[in-house]
Amino acid sequence: MVPLYTCCPFPSSKALQISPSFLLLSSRNPKFLPFTISRILRATSISTSATKHEEPIRTSYAGVQLEETVDETKQGKLRLDSWISSRIQGISRARVQSSIKSGLVKVNGRVVDKVSHSLRAGDKVDCVISDLQPLKAEPEDIPLDIVFEDDHVLVVNKPSHMVVHPAPGNANGTLVNGILHHCSLPTVASSEKEVLFDTQDMSDDEQDIFHGASAGAASVRPGIVHRLDKGTSGLLVVAKDEYSHAHLSEQFKQHTIQRVYISLTCGVPSASSGRVDIPIGRDSNNRIRMVAVPGLSHHGQARHAASRYKVIEVLAGGGSALVQWRLETGRTHQIRAHAKYMGIPLLGDEVYGGTKNMALSLLRPRTPPYYNDELSRLVSRLERPYLHALVLGFEHPHSGEKMRFSCPPPPDFGEILNHLRKIGIEKPISKE
Repeated sequence: MVPLYTCCPFPSSKALQISPSFLLLSSRNPKFLPFTISRILRATSISTSATKHEEPIRTSYAGVQLEETVDETKQGKLRLDSWISSRIQGISRARVQSSIKSGLVKVNGRVVDKVSHSLRAGDKVDCVISDLQPLKAEPEDIPLDIVFEDDHVLVVNKPSHMVVHPAPGNANGTLVNGILHHCSLPTVASSEKEVLFDTQDMSDDEQDIFHGASAGAASVRPGIVHRLDKGTSGLLVVAKDEYSHAHLSEQFKQHTIQRVYISLTCGVPSASSGRVDIPIGRDSNNRIRMVAVPGLSHHGQARHAASRYKVIEVLAGGGSALVQWRLETGRTHQIRAHAKYMGIPLLGDEVYGGTKNMALSLLRPRTPPYYNDELSRLVSRLERPYLHALVLGFEHPHSGEKMRFSCPPPPDFGEILNHLRKIGIEKPISKE
């Protein structure tokens, strides 16, 4: 496997000059994201009946069978992929979806290959988990917004809706595919003995997820240091050599990386600024969602997470707010989970409660009647959580120079913000 740093032609060092025209931060700031394809095999137990039984730790789910009847006490309909994922502890939904699409799942004796098939109480489900297929990352000519590049690091402004690296269900069009092309690298793939991706639902800039992989579980590329959710736009850093990767990873571990985000929220925080220090863990009812858990961690599953926030603007008479976030830790979905805990889910974040209906319920009472039609059209266009990685700062792994980059949010974010400002804008009184 050819290292990234031996193949990539490096242009002259450059930095993007950012105009101070956008609201709050006019300084040049950096932020970096990870560019490795790695997978964590989790120690799990398997459930094959309504009552889950502990079994020896598994490192592979290939061939695992589930024969179970949907609990009669369940109300309403359940998605097939979600239900199976809840019955086989530790497995990713992407792995379950792959098995369904491969024709390995029967409902009441009939093969069902639709992952969103609705289950009812009393349905009998027979499932066999498919073998995990090696993932390939092929170079693709994808336009990249490169903010900075030298011989050692690459800072990219990731658009919303772009996945960082290939995973089941997202094999193409990722940031990794684009970087392979940018650096003139060939197609790469994990060997059968390497740990492969089975974690499509692990996302955000969760640096901790890479810990725990065995030494033999090599990643396809060493350059990805951290990640952003598919729907989150903004700055990421890519390491071009192993030394840079190790150095940047250590900065993440020591929490010396500067990361500033901005978001649009449903509602306004009760205090205009503050610090949220609430552990975050996996939601036991939904594996693709995290949850803030006050108090002590539950069996070590919830981990320390701290975020500082500041309201920059109160919008639409209090129906929304432009909020700045500074991360002290980097847990999966940290800002989204903390925002939900505070009662201000991010606008457009369907997973964490920032739904179109909630947005309308907060905005419509505060909107002049003549603006209601435009407001409805505006809310109907919400397609993602409105979260942007605005600032990234780190120490250059080779020169030791303090580097900071900033990048204004994309047009869709700006459009929503401008519309909310038209309804009403107020600057909160700062207590700092």
